[in-house]
Amino acid sequence: MPVRKVTAIWRGTLKEGDGTLKMASGYEGPYTWSSRFENGAGTNPEELLGAAHAGCFTMALGSLLGKTGYTVNQITTDAEVYLDKVGDGLAITRIVLNIVGDVEGVDAETFAANAEETKKTCIIS
Repeated sequence: MPVRKVTAIWRGTLKEGDGTLKMASGYEGPYTWSSRFENGAGTNPEELLGAAHAGCFTMALGSLLGKTGYTVNQITTDAEVYLDKVGDGLAITRIVLNIVGDVEGVDAETFAANAEETKKTCIIS
């Protein structure tokens, strides 16, 4: 399996500084105090973690549905990452995935059951 590489660069103080997150795939994005804690422009570690979780889960769910003979037209997953104050620090307290699928021949109950099973196989869940 390939090793994925990411570089994080930070310059300056926490609140006035800025940084860049660089992925080996070519994505590069700025991040700052504002983008992390105040909804400012740029990305942040929590957003990237949410993207990774949503991407992994969606692929794993599509794989499971495909292995059981269903045709996946589209699965869309939105992630909500909760960063909260815990004690004297901060912690990611939960990640909520909201999933919508267009899968031929699958009713809501079957889709939900497959999503529950996917929680066990998605390596980020």
